[in-house]
Amino acid sequence: VDYIPMATWRVFLIQFLNIAGLGPIFGAIMGVMFGPAAFLWIVLGTIFAGAVHDFLSGVISIRSDGASLPEIVGEQLGVGVKQLMRGFSLLLMMLVGAVFVLTPAGLIADMTPDWMNVNFWIGAIFLYYILATLLPIDKLIGNLYPVFGFALLFMAAGIMGVLLFGDVTIPDGVS
Repeated sequence: VDYIPMATWRVFLIQFLNIAGLGPIFGAIMGVMFGPAAFLWIVLGTIFAGAVHDFLSGVISIRSDGASLPEIVGEQLGVGVKQLMRGFSLLLMMLVGAVFVLTPAGLIADMTPDWMNVNFWIGAIFLYYILATLLPIDKLIGNLYPVFGFALLFMAAGIMGVLLFGDVTIPDGVS
């Protein structure tokens, strides 16, 4: 219904940012805090847990005519379990929403003047969410995400360069 043709590089950067949200950022922070075991957990967990889960969820959904997880579960286990899964899915979506609002708001508030506190940035983020939801994708997301995508790729390349060629030691987790 909402299909709008866009350049391939633009679509790539939009999808890249949709996938590389706060998770990889938190993962890198955890790796620094807890040592190489966390780095291994991030890489192996992403490949063998996250990718397998996403792929299988997609395949099962496609085989069920695009149904969501609660609908699929309800088809197999009954109405009661379907309602339980709906409630659980709603709870998880609220928790993810809270993290994706509060964490960036806190980070940005730490870098801005005092009058731009966390509450200011929570309001700004919700305003962005509303606009991104109501406007066609080529108006806001299609213009803003490529800038952030290039910034993320630049930062990733810089970090990789420092890790490969800089004098960096990975913490061993022992204090």
